[in-house]
Amino acid sequence: MLEKGILKKYDSINHRASVQLAGSLTTYFDNVRVARNITEDEMVLGRHVFIAIPDNNPGNAAIIAVFDP
Repeated sequence: MLEKGILKKYDSINHRASVQLAGSLTTYFDNVRVARNITEDEMVLGRHVFIAIPDNNPGNAAIIAVFDP
């Protein structure tokens, strides 16, 4: 499953992020892995992201793309 979200926080040391799902004021994913091909300078707060969620398990979620709205 793919979801679109907004980057709210980025931990450059552990390469993890917090994301608010698009269209939701209350649904956040915390401690989401970020694909290693996405560089730190691309992880600007407020940018849009695509999150891959294998088997609908948020614990395995990963940010796979970053883009401007």
